[in-house]
Amino acid sequence: MKAGVGVELENLWVRFGDFVAVRDASVKIEQGEFFSFLGPSGCGKTTILRTVSGFQEPSEGRVLIGGQNMAGIGPNKRPTALIFQNLALFPLMRVWENIAFSMEVKGHPKEARRKRADELLELIALGDQGDKFVHELSGGQRQRVAVARALAAEPQVLLLDEPLSALDLKLRQHMRTELRAIQKRVGLTFIYITHDQGEALTMSDHVAVMREGVIEQIGDGKTIYGDPATAFVASFVGENNAFAGTVKSIGARHAVIATGVGNLRARIATAARGALKPGDSAMLFIRPEALDIAETGSSGDNRLVGRVVNEEFEGQSSHVFLEGAGGAAIKMSLTNRGGQSRGTGAGTELTLGFDPDLAVALPSGALSAEE
Repeated sequence: MKAGVGVELENLWVRFGDFVAVRDASVKIEQGEFFSFLGPSGCGKTTILRTVSGFQEPSEGRVLIGGQNMAGIGPNKRPTALIFQNLALFPLMRVWENIAFSMEVKGHPKEARRKRADELLELIALGDQGDKFVHELSGGQRQRVAVARALAAEPQVLLLDEPLSALDLKLRQHMRTELRAIQKRVGLTFIYITHDQGEALTMSDHVAVMREGVIEQIGDGKTIYGDPATAFVASFVGENNAFAGTVKSIGARHAVIATGVGNLRARIATAARGALKPGDSAMLFIRPEALDIAETGSSGDNRLVGRVVNEEFEGQSSHVFLEGAGGAAIKMSLTNRGGQSRGTGAGTELTLGFDPDLAVALPSGALSAEE
């Protein structure tokens, strides 16, 4: 198996007529890294994948793989392999024949093809499944066969276009672990496209969050989740309560935002330090799990009063939906402890509080439509 190589995008633009699909994207993906592009449908992430693979030419900018400019080099000449959403396995071939298909195209003898297929079947933990047909495998097994078939072509970069989207939730969660384990074993560079935040955060070394062709932030999963760079990233990655308002005061690390539900104090996001000043429009984001029930009647910053509209029980946790001042929608997530009631029934008035270090303040900006 060849070692992975790095991939760089330098000021990449992709246009289709007057429509700009990718706008001035610059990314450096290290050798052997699991890198994900995350964003809603139509944000340009698949266009980037097609440009890296050679199926789409840049309008401006460069794609470099292993330091080599890919301009004018077609898909079949690049050190990449692409796994599509529909997997595109051949139903009339046995599993081992599917895996070794690229070797057959290159003229390798049957004995060599079978030997390599068996090695890859062991790698993906399907060592005894080689003589089956594709329809005899489960969805997760077919997914692993698609990975093995791509690896048989000995790429240095594996490109994956939402390959888990057709699987059910539990199988998707299982396959996240499987894919990451395979990637670590083979040491290739994986570039993964997804709209599923859980996939991106769970598997990736780094994530690029995209909106309307623009890369809004690049970082590891914990940074993307805990220190978003823009209002869009804060609203798209995970769940957040968003409160719009005006900056009332600024300190060394925290800002107080005057909102419709009261004065709320939050940590200033790293990307916003120096960009917020008193009087500016701003947004404060606080995750549902960071809210808790405060003492009734307590006052001061970071106190929200709301009336419970609905409660959703999910076993180990409950999600409580409240209506605050001015009709503000508030969501709080509580851990259930032995089935004990937390007094959150519909119609109950609650005072909520939160640690200012668990909330983040950012300049006002576009929010995700999928929040």
